Amino acid sequence: MFAVIRTGGKQYKVAPDDVLAIERIEGEPGAEIELGEVLMLGDGPTMTMGNPTVAGARVAATVLDQNKGDKVVIFKKKRRQGYHRTRGHRQLQTVLRIDQILAAGESRTARPAEAKSEAKPKRAPRKKKAATDTETEENA
Repeated sequence: MFAVIRTGGKQYKVAPDDVLAIERIEGEPGAEIELGEVLMLGDGPTMTMGNPTVAGARVAATVLDQNKGDKVVIFKKKRRQGYHRTRGHRQLQTVLRIDQILAAGESRTARPAEAKSEAKPKRAPRKKKAATDTETEENA
């Protein structure tokens, strides 16, 4: 299933478990939010188009981070005048993970606990192998 949403004056095609950086919206890292401007829903061969939005549809997401985007350099120059100015700008952005796409009338369900807490098991530190007689003779 996928959806096309509008936020920050831009449109994004999203699916569950996508991570995406959008224009800054309110929310602390870890907060759960819902995006309500869903322009289109798609599920295999069926698609639902909004006019302009799909009534009752929304996208549930979790805020991962609040940060700044890449630097954009603004350079102005007038030739033969000795005039040049350089400025930079970093846009504030929010990083989201899409949890669910909810059609009209559906309610949000909690993510499975094992999926959240499931982490890669750490390896035990390697033991140093003992030096053999031949290795000690070569070093001597």
